[in-house]
Amino acid sequence: MLLTAGAPARAQGTNDALLRLLRILRDKGSITADEYEELRLAAGAATPEAMPQARASAPAAAQAAPAPPALPVTAEQLATRVQALETQVAKQSDDVVKKALANKWYEKFGMRGYTQFRFSEVAQGSGPDLEIPADRSVNPTESFIIRRGRFVLSGDATDHLALYAQADFNGSPGAGDFALQMRDLYGDISLDKAKAWRVRLGQSKVPYGFVNMQSSQNRAPFERPDAINSAMEGERDYGAYLMWASPESRRRFRDLTALGLKGSGDYGVFSVGAFNGQGLNKPDQNGNLHVVGRAAYPFKLSTGQYVELGVQGYYGKFVTPVQALSVGGSSITPAQPTDGTSDGRVAFTAVWYPQPFGVETEWNFGRGPELSADLTRIETSSLQGGYVQFNYRKTGPAAQSLFPFTRWQYYDGGRKFARNAPHDKVNEVDVGLEFAHWAELELTAVWTHTFDRTRTSAFPYDTTRGANRIGFQAQWNY
Repeated sequence: MLLTAGAPARAQGTNDALLRLLRILRDKGSITADEYEELRLAAGAATPEAMPQARASAPAAAQAAPAPPALPVTAEQLATRVQALETQVAKQSDDVVKKALANKWYEKFGMRGYTQFRFSEVAQGSGPDLEIPADRSVNPTESFIIRRGRFVLSGDATDHLALYAQADFNGSPGAGDFALQMRDLYGDISLDKAKAWRVRLGQSKVPYGFVNMQSSQNRAPFERPDAINSAMEGERDYGAYLMWASPESRRRFRDLTALGLKGSGDYGVFSVGAFNGQGLNKPDQNGNLHVVGRAAYPFKLSTGQYVELGVQGYYGKFVTPVQALSVGGSSITPAQPTDGTSDGRVAFTAVWYPQPFGVETEWNFGRGPELSADLTRIETSSLQGGYVQFNYRKTGPAAQSLFPFTRWQYYDGGRKFARNAPHDKVNEVDVGLEFAHWAELELTAVWTHTFDRTRTSAFPYDTTRGANRIGFQAQWNY
């Protein structure tokens, strides 16, 4: 509304308010002194110093003098001008900050992670208490547990060096002890501008098995299947790997995770390398490296459906941890070659990603360390096993998702990471449902029937049969 001579009191009040606003903006630095003067003069106002005196003589002046002239601008126009000036100042400030932080290494790094809070209840079958090597919530004396508490720091230090560090706030360095533990600490060195060729050095996941490389943050079942995970319990080791993947395949690997399809991540289309072979945070025991190779490709059909096929294998010699066994009043400590026992496998992978129906399967065969039938030595024995998983993915508004699944797993062979590498037989089926109302919180319930599972932690290595259990998990992502 125009301020006119017909409303002197109202014009003077508006003038005073506008001047106060301008002075505040000037004092805050939102406008410069020159801009303040320009706007003050445009408003037809007196100088700030003269305002008290002008107000004091206002009654007499109102009687003796004609009404003040109309202001040449409206309040709306002045507000628009002030807003434009504030926008300009804010943009200049942003430009200054961006210029100051450009090329700073800490601006290229990000932090993320997740935590899994879990509760399980077991309806015991026959035989010893049911035991799941990686899940201590399956225990008659346990209640609530934090299964994983992961924090990841990662980013590009330079154009040719990417760093990755992951810590677990619920690591298990010893029986009954849970503490901060290193999970990953490695560098990816890109050998070309497109980053198709790279070398990975440090402690990282060994490129063997889709489900081993898939993050537990993305996996729907609580734990990895024993048949694949028994090759690399903890999934990681100290090693050096050469990886190659085309830019297009790298984008697809990223999309399979970003789109919520539960991909395994980018470990290259081809990868070869060597690793110590003794497992997560363990020093080498024999000076002989394991070697590994893997090939996998994420195909995208004309319908948009993703399909991944892969094959992988490794070979080396593994030194099994041994301890004395008490048999018939005598003590027997299994013997093994000083350089370890032959340890090698080949695995095949096929994944039809859930769009919305999905199927995921892996199977591996090989030979590895196992306690002999007479308990006197660790020998090389055959092994085989795998899993088949069916799932369905339904998405809703925003980040809502529903993910029902069922998985059957089977394994028959030695468990090399357990003391004395006892024979291990696992035959189980899981039925579960994962639900997310928000991306930052996932709730999962899983019922599991155990047909057979060997207790490998204590001698005699008996088998639990016919057990049922139900587990609940809340996972928050950050």
